[in-house]
Amino acid sequence: MKSFQNICLILPFIIFCNACSVEAATVKMSAKIERVDYEGFTLWLDCNQRGAVKFQYNAQRDTGGFPRLEKFFLDKNVPKDCQQTSANAYGRNYDRGHLVPANHLDYSKKAITDSNSMANILPQAATMNRGAWLLTEEIIECYRDIDELLVIGGVIWGSNSKDDYFVKSHGIKTPDAYWKVVIRGDINNEKVIAWIVPNSSVAQRSKLDSYLVSVTEIERQTGEKIPSNSEFKNDVSKTSWLLPKGCNKG
Repeated sequence: MKSFQNICLILPFIIFCNACSVEAATVKMSAKIERVDYEGFTLWLDCNQRGAVKFQYNAQRDTGGFPRLEKFFLDKNVPKDCQQTSANAYGRNYDRGHLVPANHLDYSKKAITDSNSMANILPQAATMNRGAWLLTEEIIECYRDIDELLVIGGVIWGSNSKDDYFVKSHGIKTPDAYWKVVIRGDINNEKVIAWIVPNSSVAQRSKLDSYLVSVTEIERQTGEKIPSNSEFKNDVSKTSWLLPKGCNKG
């Protein structure tokens, strides 16, 4: 069952209670924000952009196998002015890219169906979506069988208007980059990894390590308050977490 919280931002900062009951997260923007709680994940939609600005979910041990759906859809329960105007494919070498991937929600038919809502979809360069971004998803897929993971991510809209191909067809601009933070372990044994991945054809799988950043850098660029141990927020991982041998990525 989805729930919605409509918030018109007046002050430069506002506090949201996150879906995982860790602590509050802060979003810096002056916009109309719609919080949408789907089964298994939460989105924060920037209604001025007609797209999600943030997502969050817990990745737990893989116990399911519901198939991913091919059909994408506009969510009739989300205000029309807070989502895209079309569920059609983008074209121009851009995929309908998931923020929260279907494969991490395959324990529930409803959750995996909800992942194909256009509220959870944004234009992602095909190379990026199937390259560096996909590798972050595979890392989560493998490590969720080791530890429960808190995954927080979002969009950096940026100022590049040259790739805003889908304003007329979908009512949406093309983000310049996407970010993601993965947190595992308790506060005394916490491990955190963070990336900012450019939304372009340069973001190949082999280049993921070059997009590693500190949590502090993500907070600086987005205004978010990431609920991780402050002792490690300035650290940058030397490499992305290696895929464990024998990991089932399906």
